[in-house]
Amino acid sequence: MPDVTTREATAADRDRVVALWHDCGLTRPWNAPVADFDRAVDGPTSAVLVRETAGDVVASAMVGYDGHRGWVYYVSVDPNHRGGGHGAGIMAAAEDWLRALGAPKLQLMVRADNGIAAGFYEAIGYEPGQSQFFATWLQPNRAVDPPQ
Repeated sequence: MPDVTTREATAADRDRVVALWHDCGLTRPWNAPVADFDRAVDGPTSAVLVRETAGDVVASAMVGYDGHRGWVYYVSVDPNHRGGGHGAGIMAAAEDWLRALGAPKLQLMVRADNGIAAGFYEAIGYEPGQSQFFATWLQPNRAVDPPQ
């Protein structure tokens, strides 16, 4: 494998990271990935991690620690670079980042219809949780109504 580096993203990485999220099918019309990226990069207990090879961003993960649990979002690997260990590598970096902040546990969510992602997480040692997910919208002026 060519030289691979993992680092925290900066504002200069925003366009290519958000494009990666789109390419990987992670965005939805009711999400605001640019705002999500900016909040994570600017937050004191959050970041976007990127994995690069030959100057190209090939994987990313948004990480955050809320003081109780570590969370990971937007885990993505460029479709042209899958199968090369980049998914496991970006998750290892996310674990290290959260461990350094003292997070006792890492949690993430996988959409119910994304069996490929669920299989990936199980393959790297994650277990399905026993919690049920609930949500409510706090911003009533969404450009697109959330799905029912």
